[in-house]
Amino acid sequence: MNRAIVHSRATVTLLGAAPVSDNVFQESREIAPALVAADGAARRALAAGVMPEAVIGDLDSIDAETRAAIPAGRLHRIDEQDSTDFEKALRSIVAPLVLAVGFTGQRLDHELAVYNALVRHADRPCIVVGEHDICCHLPGTIAMRLEAGTRVSLFPMAVVQGASDGLRWPIAGISFAPNGRVGTSNEAMGGEVRLQMQSPGMLLILPRGALRPLMQALAAG
Repeated sequence: MNRAIVHSRATVTLLGAAPVSDNVFQESREIAPALVAADGAARRALAAGVMPEAVIGDLDSIDAETRAAIPAGRLHRIDEQDSTDFEKALRSIVAPLVLAVGFTGQRLDHELAVYNALVRHADRPCIVVGEHDICCHLPGTIAMRLEAGTRVSLFPMAVVQGASDGLRWPIAGISFAPNGRVGTSNEAMGGEVRLQMQSPGMLLILPRGALRPLMQALAAG
């Protein structure tokens, strides 16, 4: 485990090198102006006119021009090769919440590693924001208000059970597992949705339009 590099009292945007639309990037920056780049994403940040607060990774994807444009004190090299740049960055940020953009829609193995890291570093609250969907690791209990018909998908990364209120198909009594029962394509009934998990390991996937309700729910603890 490496030391914390970025300390923030506000939400932080973590930028990756996978495709990200201007809409997604701008939305995240409006919510969380402070930006951390994972390795080669530093070049994208500079191209958008944003100087990263920090660049974290093994730094093998940063070209000489980008490296020269960023103050040396903002470049943080983590040499070990047992984790991805996303994981290196996530575990190095201490903040109420991280919005991770630029980590979906390209290499599937990298994207799966992102979801694995969400579970293994559940002490670092993070929402992965894609073009259409958002994803986070579920804390023990969460409650949010969602419109009727909003897709609420649950995907287990471990054997886990829980309970729910406000879903079309309640989850109480179901044993979820990555090689067994999953909970995709459930729906909100309208109003408050409450989820209680008995143990860590469940991912929550919602449409991107539910980003702010999810942020509020995570902030409420």
